[in-house]
Amino acid sequence: MLILAATPIGNLKDASLRLIELLSEATVVAAEDTRVTAKLLRGLGIENRPRLIPLHEHNEREKSASLVELARETDLVLLSDAGMPTVSDPGYQLVVAAVEAGVDVTVIPGPSAVVTALALSGLPTDRFTFEGFLPRKQGERLQTFRMLEREPRTMVFFESPNRLADALADLATVLGAERRVVVVRELTKMFEEARRGTAAELAEWAAGGVKGEICIVVAGAEALVADLPSGIAQVLELVSDGYRLKDAATSIAEATGLGKRDLYEGALAARRTS
Repeated sequence: MLILAATPIGNLKDASLRLIELLSEATVVAAEDTRVTAKLLRGLGIENRPRLIPLHEHNEREKSASLVELARETDLVLLSDAGMPTVSDPGYQLVVAAVEAGVDVTVIPGPSAVVTALALSGLPTDRFTFEGFLPRKQGERLQTFRMLEREPRTMVFFESPNRLADALADLATVLGAERRVVVVRELTKMFEEARRGTAAELAEWAAGGVKGEICIVVAGAEALVADLPSGIAQVLELVSDGYRLKDAATSIAEATGLGKRDLYEGALAARRTS
């Protein structure tokens, strides 16, 4: 079978007993970076030296078929450098190929930067959305924030420390300078920090330079109180910003509680008569 195994995101003491037992007996491991995995084995005091096969974003597509066949014959362990494989890390294409080929897939759970940052943030945790890494280019980043402008759930992003200040400045521009934000860095490590404030405040703070592994946790948009005509006007405003009509109607419906079909048809009628 294929075994997805979560690894520590910073503190080796977070390695589970199941992970240590698995790696102590594994014969084949597909690893995002074989050097990182070799270091993990040494750090956990594991004497076993399984065969290590590189599996990263540049070779996953071409390697998946052969690894699936290998998983038919033996247990194949999949590791990313930190956290859960497939979550903004290699492994998704391999899992899809395994499922399609009828190969069993299982998971050894463990640390996840996404839920750890969410829990630490102090922002609502009952509903949230993980948006992965923000785009590198400003235009694409701004568009991402525009698409999430009325998202009511707490949002979690990954970001490079080198782009953090620019990302927070763009966030403040689109989602509002007063939007509540928490920047979490170096989770589970010695210099772990959760910096809380408004988007504008944290953009100013980050301009001085920030180091470490970064998660950005953003409060969802507050619910809008609106009647149908004003809701239709908001849909049309989003459409003018580049949203598809269907997506705009869905976004405003979730934010206001108005009917999505009523918003869609009302906006469609308004466009026809304008």
